[in-house]
Amino acid sequence: MSIAIFLSKRYIKSKRNSQFISTISLITILGIAIGVCVVIIALTVLDGFQKIVTEKIINLNYHIKVSSFGKRNLPDLPETYKLIKQKFPEIQKIEPYISKLAIIKSKKLTEGITLNGLNQESLNTTLKKYIISGNIKLNKNSNEIILGKKLAEKMFVKCGDKITIFSLKHDEIPSPENPPSIDQFVVKGIFESGMADYDDMIAYIDFNTAQNLFGMENEISGYNIKLKNILSINSVADNLQNLLGYPYYVQTVFNIHQNIFTWLELQKEPIPIILGLIIFVAVFNIIGTLLIIILERTEDIGVLRALGANRKSILSIFLLHGIYLTLMGLICGNIFAYLLTIIQEKFNIISLPEKIYFVTKVPLYVSFENYLIVSAITALISLLASLIPAYIASKLQPVTAIRFD
Repeated sequence: MSIAIFLSKRYIKSKRNSQFISTISLITILGIAIGVCVVIIALTVLDGFQKIVTEKIINLNYHIKVSSFGKRNLPDLPETYKLIKQKFPEIQKIEPYISKLAIIKSKKLTEGITLNGLNQESLNTTLKKYIISGNIKLNKNSNEIILGKKLAEKMFVKCGDKITIFSLKHDEIPSPENPPSIDQFVVKGIFESGMADYDDMIAYIDFNTAQNLFGMENEISGYNIKLKNILSINSVADNLQNLLGYPYYVQTVFNIHQNIFTWLELQKEPIPIILGLIIFVAVFNIIGTLLIIILERTEDIGVLRALGANRKSILSIFLLHGIYLTLMGLICGNIFAYLLTIIQEKFNIISLPEKIYFVTKVPLYVSFENYLIVSAITALISLLASLIPAYIASKLQPVTAIRFD
């Protein structure tokens, strides 16, 4: 064992006349630990937001949506369907859909909603994992409907209850020749995606039922497209738009919900600033602590120099002390962050207003890469900061240090 390591361990463990130093060292360790913990938790929450919101939006919307300019109806042509499938082997699934505004009425309330008509396969893909009550299976051409949990609660309905749907027919103003569609539907299922915009404003019915309800014989609102690999989404969307041309309008899920994805990216912007401020505080804590220790140990430094210890040995002693403080802070910070993550996941201590954050509870995604990056950056800067007081200690003259009081 080198003399530097031996003396550094003795200084760390020594209790003689060092209660104040121990307190300062503990504060330094806690400062680093809390700082590291805060950054890791912030990154864990942001990654969780990005993962769960992206996953839910893609599940509920498919990767690419083909509609028309001006929200007009498109002809339901088998040739278009076959052409898209033939030209783009990247496409895993393509399904027609209908999406129109409607009015839903129960005994208690009347509300405006977006009513989506999907075939059974699309319903299974979109809603299967979110159904919390009733059944996702809708009988063909049946007046059965699936509501979001928030909408069902607001309308005071449950599975088996009846509601009334009012809608325009042929997208035209009602007239004696073209009366509006008014139909009763039975609530077949209730879903909860955890996203307020979907649970509160969207309902699903059978595709053929939707065609009849809106007077869209041989017409559709567009196509939902799912890709084999989402990484090809932009190239497929661009090429598909070039192939179909006007009046088809091709959008990716990231274009449709650009505001949400931009919001998610903006959340990460302050992280470097926060990390910088935490490192700044840690640096000053370490420098201040080591300088106090040097003042306390000035006579010891003088004795060591008089006995033949060189400047490199003195520098190593206090540099090792800085390493000790940094490592203890990093270990405690990482443990605190992981424990808080587990507690939040198990007990959901912090809940969120879903209308603002799109989800009802704080989403967390533990990435050990975040732990490693934050710890590495903090360790590097803190250890560099330790060199300043260590260098000052190594420059003390033996006679001056021994006579220091």
